[in-house]
Amino acid sequence: MPRMLDVSDEVRAEIGAEEADRLLAGENAPGSYDCTSCRTPGDSEHERTSTVLFIGDETAVLAFAHSSCLPSQVVQVTEEQLQGAVRSISGDTVDLDADKVVPEQAVLGVTSGLVLIAGELHPALVVEPTAPIVRPGATDIGDDFLPLLIEQGFMPLSELTEAPPVQHGWSVLLAMGQLHAVLQPSVNGGQPVAWWQAHQPLQVTEGWRAAANKHQQVLMFAAPVGSIGRQPREDLLRDALDKAAANGKLVGAALPLAGT
Repeated sequence: MPRMLDVSDEVRAEIGAEEADRLLAGENAPGSYDCTSCRTPGDSEHERTSTVLFIGDETAVLAFAHSSCLPSQVVQVTEEQLQGAVRSISGDTVDLDADKVVPEQAVLGVTSGLVLIAGELHPALVVEPTAPIVRPGATDIGDDFLPLLIEQGFMPLSELTEAPPVQHGWSVLLAMGQLHAVLQPSVNGGQPVAWWQAHQPLQVTEGWRAAANKHQQVLMFAAPVGSIGRQPREDLLRDALDKAAANGKLVGAALPLAGT
């Protein structure tokens, strides 16, 4: 079935007219996908979809995004950076060289817990990716997870003596007492889109839900891979947060509560 794909001239020039025509005809493109930008589902059979081509030294990976999120474009990266670029893609990709192995994508690990700040318990979400996140098109190899969030308005934290400021436009979606998503503003000014979305709604404790309803906001903390880990108890989670903050590896914000 034909797809509603936007294939820019530069992408067509890289992949060839024959491959582009196959994509447009639906022969080598997914119907449904997860947008490489906003990470929410898309459907190239029913909505405009951009083709985004990541090119490394030896490997080329084609990803898909809502046209309202990203234009069709070519992103040049080194072969090492391609791993980070692909990790930032949460949707379907097409490996244009079957002999090359596309690296496994990173996953945003999300842990919920109650954090004591200034004598009061706050509901918190701690986000840590499973691998470094490299900005597509970056010229150096590193981890851009925190810089990307700081650009969005999250605050670097050196200690947890007070709740971080509110990040307006972002929110945490709770429905039927379960955690569904972290929402961010839409690039085109429409309805908020999911920055992170649970594959299945996550259960939260009654105490966490009660604290969220009391404060009508949730504190979100984020740290690079390897900074926090999966802590089995809230006291250990707090210790890990304090250590990450002291090492300059923690950002945070208070996100308004959406839902109940």
